[in-house]
Amino acid sequence: MSSCLTLKKSNCKNCYKCIRHCPVKSIRFSGNQAHIIGNECIYCGQCFVVCPQNAKQIVDDTEKARVLIQSGTPVYVSIAPSFIANYDGIGLNSIKKALKKLGFTDVEETAIGATYVKREYEKLVADQSHDVIISSCCHSINLLIQKYFPEQLHMLAPIQSPMLAHCSDIKRRFPNAKTVFIGPCVAKKDEASFYEGIVDAALTYEELSKWLEKENITLEREEDDYLDDSRARFFPTTGGILKTMALDEPGYSYLAIDGVENCKSALKDIQNGKIHKCFIEMSACVGSCVGGPVMEKYHRSPVKDYMSVSKYAGNKDFDVAQPDSILMHKVFEPFSSDLPMPTEYDIKLILKNMGKTKPEHELNCGSCGYNTCREKAIAIFQGKADISMCLPFLKEKAENFSDSIVENTPNGLIVLNSELEVQQINKAALHMLNIYSATDILGDQVVRILDPAPFIKVQNSNSGIYGKRVYLAEYNRHVEQTIIPDIESKMLICIMRDVSAEEKERKRKETISSQTIEVADKVVEKQMRIVQEIASLLGETAAETKIALTKLKESITNE
Repeated sequence: MSSCLTLKKSNCKNCYKCIRHCPVKSIRFSGNQAHIIGNECIYCGQCFVVCPQNAKQIVDDTEKARVLIQSGTPVYVSIAPSFIANYDGIGLNSIKKALKKLGFTDVEETAIGATYVKREYEKLVADQSHDVIISSCCHSINLLIQKYFPEQLHMLAPIQSPMLAHCSDIKRRFPNAKTVFIGPCVAKKDEASFYEGIVDAALTYEELSKWLEKENITLEREEDDYLDDSRARFFPTTGGILKTMALDEPGYSYLAIDGVENCKSALKDIQNGKIHKCFIEMSACVGSCVGGPVMEKYHRSPVKDYMSVSKYAGNKDFDVAQPDSILMHKVFEPFSSDLPMPTEYDIKLILKNMGKTKPEHELNCGSCGYNTCREKAIAIFQGKADISMCLPFLKEKAENFSDSIVENTPNGLIVLNSELEVQQINKAALHMLNIYSATDILGDQVVRILDPAPFIKVQNSNSGIYGKRVYLAEYNRHVEQTIIPDIESKMLICIMRDVSAEEKERKRKETISSQTIEVADKVVEKQMRIVQEIASLLGETAAETKIALTKLKESITNE
């Protein structure tokens, strides 16, 4: 049996909102995506209602209904009595006209089936053989008991739901007919699929509205004449079943409970023997069917919806012949869970891996979707959750990682608030500024340790200063200073890289270069002096040689 709820993976943003609102935690997270676990789900539709990205989708049966109509077989609609709340000012006659244009043979109210059901409930109470009786109209509640409270299964009224009772009746009256249910419920799709051969397709009001829009069919604003024989139209409201019943059986109490959490609490009280001789009407949705998932998401108006149903309902039962009780009988089987349960050692080991080694570490904050850290640990053991889903764990891990970087970086880091007060300072900065402990400066003005001028400039301009070399005379250090404004938090972040060694090395190189130039100048000067002296000596020698040669020439000439 396929699930009537699906996931649109591209839309799932890993926000855990669906698991937080799932009353039975039937959602598994894998690959940062939420997956509905069909054999655990009760199809209450809360994940569909609360998903902010519309990642949960209801399987559309419109095409299935189209095929039924195209087959040529008569197709009858059983429409839930909550339609009067969903379609403002639209009566049954208007609905019939529109649906017949779509090709349906006829339209009847599911409230007729509700009349059959409430009469069977009255028989159960009158029988006096049952201690506690729980209504079985809501498929989500039936699944809740079948899957999570199987010990109370014998208390679930073994009667068909109004949908099944009505569609069964239609098929008895029209043997070749097909039936389509239309209502505000996700679970009815699962119920129709599970109990084969009774309901051939189940649509939501949303699917019907889209179908009518596609076919350009408009619902005419036409209210029906008041029908006094229509008390079962109260069924989709909290306490609506009880409103139709004769609450006169001596010794019995009658109670209406809505919302899965409230129903779970009541089932636990029953389990603990605290409730006796009671008929309990249970609805998974707050407000009952008029608060169904499709209506809650697109048409949430509980008081107005109740008033619409109340105004439409009569004071007497529908004038219909009651089917044989055997035809109304329904058997509920328990659905066993095969999920492994961890030992106490397993739970403690998982909690330890989550950084929760003491009871006070178990914050039970619910950010992961589970009510307690132990529930989350069990889900991890069962493969439904991941350690990374723990927000405090991730936050602490991220902070530890960030703190590790801040504390171990060789660069000095200082964070100032808008008042230029020191909010954070790391070890490297403390060392650079000769500060013994962070507590000596935290909360004080930055002027105590650094020139505030560049910080004021950055704050006023919202423009950072990057890699500016500054000499801190008081600390005899050269630093490369970067000041960055964080506009959102109105903080200033100062990063200082100690470049004193670089400056010392640069000055040493400058000194060596200067000395080298000086030596070179002296060598050049000396060489020039030697050249000049040599030139002078060569000049004198040349003159003497010239004189001697001249005299020799003259002597030879005279001879």
